[in-house]
Amino acid sequence: MYSIGAVARMLDMPTSTLRAWEERYAITTPTRSPGSQRLYSRTQVEQLRYIKAQIDSGVSAADAHRMLSDELRAGHLPHATGEDSAEGRPLILIVEKDPYAAGLAEYFLRTEGWEVATAFDATQATLHFQERSPGIVVLDLLMSGGAGFRLVTEFSIDPNVQVIAISSINSADEAMRLGAAAFIQKPLEPLALVSTVRDLLGRSALVGVKRKVRG
Repeated sequence: MYSIGAVARMLDMPTSTLRAWEERYAITTPTRSPGSQRLYSRTQVEQLRYIKAQIDSGVSAADAHRMLSDELRAGHLPHATGEDSAEGRPLILIVEKDPYAAGLAEYFLRTEGWEVATAFDATQATLHFQERSPGIVVLDLLMSGGAGFRLVTEFSIDPNVQVIAISSINSADEAMRLGAAAFIQKPLEPLALVSTVRDLLGRSALVGVKRKVRG
């Protein structure tokens, strides 16, 4: 699940536009958490990418939504893949209390060509964060003493960082409220993790390169 802020960054558009489309056209409608946070599925993100692609080509917003509605009625899933920045990809930091789970996640992310670092406690995670400036943090919320929730707040303050919160319990509402860009429930499926990272890095990879150059 993705927060509205994460979707806005992925599509490079204001959150107000996404809210307006939701209210006006009611086609791509996110679910609402108990805390009223908008939660978008990956399928809905692809639908919004399709709409934006049509608008970028000169189609009106109304016609773009009408085209999406026609595609969905026909049983088609529109696909408009976002930018995949292969060069200058930012570091991905995995913060996970289970070494086996961390190793599995690291393996699949490295297979995709990303640079990965791991941390197994809050202190190590903070040191990596401060010294290595990751662009994505994959963070287990159930770190000892509730440290995972605290780290979501601390890490998401940086506008160049996107936090993917993971947990064996459904903590999407709390994670989004604290600033997480996305939530994945455990057991972690490698495809879901890789797909989420790909989505979030659509534009942030370039931001990460600029940040390192400035530093």
